[in-house]
Amino acid sequence: MQQIVRLPSQLGSIIQIERLRQGLTQSELASRTGTQQKTISSIENGSEGTKLDTLLSVIASLGLDMQIVLRKRDSKSIEDVF
Repeated sequence: MQQIVRLPSQLGSIIQIERLRQGLTQSELASRTGTQQKTISSIENGSEGTKLDTLLSVIASLGLDMQIVLRKRDSKSIEDVF
């Protein structure tokens, strides 16, 4: 699965889908990552403010990787979009 994520809600959705695919509850995932169930809920709901190390731990515990890539740009300037 490769998906582009630009919003916290998109990342939360991916984490939730993978957690459910693996048959884990939020509490079980929290236990794996050394955090609380409410933190997993917050991430899945797209709340901002989660520490990066917590997000990376959750992503890794689900067997996922995060990759940073350059955005593709076309010949349009930002002024042409708005």
